[in-house]
Amino acid sequence: MKFAIIKERKTPPDRRVVLTPKTLLQVKQQYPKASFKVEKSKIRIFPDEVYKLAGFTVVKEVADCDVFIGVKEVPVEYLIPNKSYFFFSHTIKKQPYNRKLLQAVLEKNITLYDHETITDAKGIRLIGFGRFAGIVGAYNAFRTWGLKFDSWKLPKANTLTDQKALNAQLTKIRVPNIKILLTGDGKVAHGAIETLEALKISKVSIDDYLTKSFSKPVYCNIDSLNYNRRIDGKVKPLKDFFKHPEHYESTFMRFASVSDMLITGHFYGDGAPFLFTREDAKSADFNIKVVADISCDIDGPVATTIRPSTIENPIYGYNPQTETEVDFTNPDAIAVMAVDNLPCELPKDASQGFGKMFLKSVIPAFFNNDEDGVLERAKMTENGKLTPRFAYLQDFVDGKE
Repeated sequence: MKFAIIKERKTPPDRRVVLTPKTLLQVKQQYPKASFKVEKSKIRIFPDEVYKLAGFTVVKEVADCDVFIGVKEVPVEYLIPNKSYFFFSHTIKKQPYNRKLLQAVLEKNITLYDHETITDAKGIRLIGFGRFAGIVGAYNAFRTWGLKFDSWKLPKANTLTDQKALNAQLTKIRVPNIKILLTGDGKVAHGAIETLEALKISKVSIDDYLTKSFSKPVYCNIDSLNYNRRIDGKVKPLKDFFKHPEHYESTFMRFASVSDMLITGHFYGDGAPFLFTREDAKSADFNIKVVADISCDIDGPVATTIRPSTIENPIYGYNPQTETEVDFTNPDAIAVMAVDNLPCELPKDASQGFGKMFLKSVIPAFFNNDEDGVLERAKMTENGKLTPRFAYLQDFVDGKE
């Protein structure tokens, strides 16, 4: 089996890689029959020379390989027919901007495995960059606070080498007695907690958060059933919320009225109530001044997120009364950080973490006849057609949705 580590070609440039030189060496040790080529790249966080020093072939052409492994979408013109590819295709939610990409994958008879579809038998994702999105997103939340209120000036995360360097910067600031709300209970939220812990910010219970004042900064971590309730008043397990989100309404405003900062690490499912609406944000009870929207669903559950921001310009202001974008330092503005590719700001750490997961969960499937069904579940296309699990995308491919 010949694998290729491909060059990232999407704009803006992404410096991450799925398999670092060190991880590739571990793959070779565990699976001697695996063959790897590394496509030359001037932007990859690990330079070509490091791969060469590790004993791997670095070349301009990798067309003779069987499996192509990348991070972001591959531009249509660079897709090689009749091959297998791993990358984030951003098509499983029928994203219109990538319709042509999925059409090309099918036309070129490519077998596509989306990193997002790599799951265990229970449907739990096995790999992702979520932890690093949380780490950087929370760091950016405090950077945003400092800039909005002229309290401190943290450097951009992408100018620092790794998480250790981020944490070193955080030790230099003194966070005021604010209440910080964190949503979610997955990898993103857990990554954000790492940053909050680096700041030595204490976690408090929901009841205390809602009812008490503190002489130090605190945070509260809430999940879906903490800020949603059934309209009929019945109390049911979490699976009911995911199965029937239309039966629920948001209770988020009880948190918004006492929170100063919001960091979002939740997953938002179609049909679920918005956390807060534009009308909610206009309320005199709405107290949130900084929103770090790691989830970044545009015009969705976090009403202040009216567009994604960029690593270059990560912060914008939202005036809740006019529902328009303004300077984030404006006293009437809610400062919004909504960068949608946060892990790119820590490419080294993110690549190392992702590679470990890929080695553990994906590589073995190529050499054990996919005994756990990892590849079979992740396979979106094969023989020029959508696989049964992803047949729901057919109307999207046909341009009917």
